Amino acid sequence: MSEAQLRQEICAVGASIHSRGLTHGATGNISVRLADGWLMTPTGSNLGNLDPDRLSRLDGSGKHIAGDKPTKENFLHLAVYDQRPGSGAVVHLHATHSVAVSVLADLDPADLLPPITAYYVMRIGKLPLVPFYAPGDAKLAEAVRQTAREHHAMLLANHGPVVAGTNLAAALDATEELEETARLFLALQGHRTRYLTKEQTETLRTAFPNKA
Repeated sequence: MSEAQLRQEICAVGASIHSRGLTHGATGNISVRLADGWLMTPTGSNLGNLDPDRLSRLDGSGKHIAGDKPTKENFLHLAVYDQRPGSGAVVHLHATHSVAVSVLADLDPADLLPPITAYYVMRIGKLPLVPFYAPGDAKLAEAVRQTAREHHAMLLANHGPVVAGTNLAAALDATEELEETARLFLALQGHRTRYLTKEQTETLRTAFPNKA
């Protein structure tokens, strides 16, 4: 896909995310890997109203070289790419149900959500919690980098999901699966539940290893 096509895809995905209420205001950011750098949504931008010509262009070292100034959370994206050479896109949102899970007490920080559905296991696998750091704190980038070594999806505590995929469609698909599973998890609180068994979960993980 050409850079021009990727620019259009980012804008189309942003509009879709915004129209379905997965982000709000000037929250959330998207990036795509290029052969010699990255495209990112600009800082302070509304994902529902992106201009393909104003997307931020970063070179291979992460330096801003064209377009509007990149999202102030660009370091989160670069930290994921640094550890996941097979990832072609990263989506970071402040989606309501995922954020809600990120603030719940007494969940396992190594794997926040239970295996509710087969597709959650196939598209997310395990979901670790990255400890809270203030936005812009260099320690957050390092925590994301450490987590991304083993996981393509994670929840930032009191913040939201960061999800990588082989391409933008895959990253968006996994992000949506995470948000829907978070919504199901919250809806099931207080109800008797029947999650997938350990054996069923391991069978799915073996059959559908995530290489994002």
